[in-house]
Amino acid sequence: MNDTFHPDLTVGMVGLGLIGGSLARAASGAGYRVLGLDINKSVELKAKLLGIIADILTRETLEKCDVILLGIYPGDTVAWVKENAPFIRKGTVVMDTCGVKRAVCYPCWETAAEYGFTFVGGHPMDGAAKIGFDHSSDKMFKKASMILCPPRDLMIEDMKKLKDVLDSAGFGRYEITTPEHHDEMIALTSQLPHVISSAFIKAPNSQCHRGYSAGSFRDMTRVAYLNEVMWTELFAENRENLLREVSGLILELKKYETALREQDDGAMMALLRDGRMKKESADREVRK
Repeated sequence: MNDTFHPDLTVGMVGLGLIGGSLARAASGAGYRVLGLDINKSVELKAKLLGIIADILTRETLEKCDVILLGIYPGDTVAWVKENAPFIRKGTVVMDTCGVKRAVCYPCWETAAEYGFTFVGGHPMDGAAKIGFDHSSDKMFKKASMILCPPRDLMIEDMKKLKDVLDSAGFGRYEITTPEHHDEMIALTSQLPHVISSAFIKAPNSQCHRGYSAGSFRDMTRVAYLNEVMWTELFAENRENLLREVSGLILELKKYETALREQDDGAMMALLRDGRMKKESADREVRK
């Protein structure tokens, strides 16, 4: 066990699906006492039998938590924080894991300020095609990036307490940003690829790909296997940013369509060259 962890702290985990279950497994494995809550009571029982949670998280045990992590949808997150705020001990750090931040952070910051606890927006940048507790893993977030949107008055002690818990999951990078910048970037790096993948798999011959597909097809279609309820909510909460990215992509695709339709191989070569150069430039930025 890493000596920097504080096993005397109690972690509450609301939602024991893929994300929440993975964070709970990691925290429990690091020696934290984890109290868990899930809408599916059989998941709660399984997590307890496996020793991933020490007990069920209730309104009566909320006051025992030093850190509370929320692995539920954006609307449910805001509702849960508002409904349970009176039972959260002052000084507790609460963090969500939603894929949008403006719709979550601002109402939750307001509630947290009213009741004396701290709310931090969080977004772990990893996942898996399969969903649910049975597919969660304590290694899910090894070397992954964690994006944090803290309130302006966040104390260093609270950030350290939260980071110690998150470090148990093995995050390799932390990005600190605003809800606005998070949502703007996520529209491009996460939401747009899901739109593209969902549209791409509807191509006329997509169901006949066996024997004709390799890495490119798998990469393009991987995230089409998604939770449509969750992603519809995420898209709706970030509508203007995602619409801008989709519209921009359509404009670019039109250029390729025109080059093909007009049999302009020179224009096509220029488009492909420009794409390759932009990819090289983007990769150089990542390596910095």
